[in-house]
Amino acid sequence: MTKIVVVDNHGQFTHLERRALRDLGVETELIDNETPPSDVDADGVVLSGGPDIERIGHSPAYLDADVPVLGICLGMQLMAHELDGEVGSGEYGGYADVTVGVLDETDPLIGSLAPETRVWASHADEVTAVPSGFERTAESDVCSVEAMSDTDRDLYGVQWHPEVAHTERGEVVFENFLDICESA
Repeated sequence: MTKIVVVDNHGQFTHLERRALRDLGVETELIDNETPPSDVDADGVVLSGGPDIERIGHSPAYLDADVPVLGICLGMQLMAHELDGEVGSGEYGGYADVTVGVLDETDPLIGSLAPETRVWASHADEVTAVPSGFERTAESDVCSVEAMSDTDRDLYGVQWHPEVAHTERGEVVFENFLDICESA
């Protein structure tokens, strides 16, 4: 059975990420972000959202763990921050319902959501430039980088929260990530 761990970066929806995976029949565990990757045996990792990039613990080390990684909100931002991308304050601010346009229909994480989907997202901070090796895979009127993927390294990120009920077809993101983990 495929195991995917959720690294808790102190986000308010982190428990829902674990539940979404469990509902797909995935063996899953919620682990504290102070847990080093060497202590974890998993087929994939979700880096959760959270309030502060200064409280990400060992989360950056999971980017080198040689398993697929999905970063959600802060999880995506820490990918950009650690891998030569850029993160800045968003002009839009807090949580809102946003229409996201999918830019790459072949993207293994979000391509199946094309041409667009409605999501629940916070834009207090956002990726402003994708890291080397990444492609920008989604955008909106309020954020130019709503999602990004590096398919060579199996690193993926979404600005929005696929685990909440306000996001249409959020479960598809987790289903697609499960497929990525099973194919890696």
